[in-house]
Amino acid sequence: MPDAVQPLDGTLVIKLGYRGGGFSGIAEQPGQRTVGAELRHALETSLRRPVQMELAGRTDAGVHALGQYVSVPVTTAELALRGSRLVSSLVALTPDDISVCGIFRADPGFSARFDAVRRHYRYHIACGSMRPVMAWEHAWWLRTIAALDVAAMERAAACLVGEHDFRSFCKARSAQLIKDDGRSTCRFLERVGVAQVTGAFEPLVAIDVCGNAFLHNMVRIIVGSLVEVGCGRRDPQWLIDALEARDRRAAGPTAPARGLVLMGVDYPTDALVPWE
Repeated sequence: MPDAVQPLDGTLVIKLGYRGGGFSGIAEQPGQRTVGAELRHALETSLRRPVQMELAGRTDAGVHALGQYVSVPVTTAELALRGSRLVSSLVALTPDDISVCGIFRADPGFSARFDAVRRHYRYHIACGSMRPVMAWEHAWWLRTIAALDVAAMERAAACLVGEHDFRSFCKARSAQLIKDDGRSTCRFLERVGVAQVTGAFEPLVAIDVCGNAFLHNMVRIIVGSLVEVGCGRRDPQWLIDALEARDRRAAGPTAPARGLVLMGVDYPTDALVPWE
């Protein structure tokens, strides 16, 4: 095994995809199957030493990813490894519901979490009485008689763009912990879009949310609130009132985890170099 005191002279950054249905989220938890635990096992087996990992974002049980990023400090000797060989090793050591989509080099001290500029999420909804077939694993089946009013949802979504206190759109217990720690529940959303799309050969409603950072369950509560508008139960103006209330009870329900995908994470230009 490599000497534990070797200097860590660079950073391995892994772009990761996974189907969240079989995991209790990405964060490691004792006695639970998690993405983080599976990846740690693969990395420590491949590098033959304990590793430190940092995630671009935490995803809950059932949430999927196409563009999660994980940073791992590495030694000078490890920086000399061939990228193709390292990828092959990680692919062989991870289960079928995890995909190693690419690996990159970054400077020492690079953090997948703290160096992220923005994060992109997409949520899929299948509407109507017909159960989705191909989209079943990654869409919320909303058994409505009428179609969602996408135009009304778009008007409501526009209210959320910009910097706001999103306390109403955060899991209540998490919001209280943030408050007790003296931290802010303000976040900046660059875009919230709603559109009709075709996914896995089936008609879906897609909600895209892009922002600098997110609170616990924030995207899923935004989706649940927009569905209240799309179903005609609430007016678009209601989302402004929910924001101003700064109270979880003022916003809509939390949408199911299965419809949410972490699509990608943006970093400063040239921060990541493909590991050949």
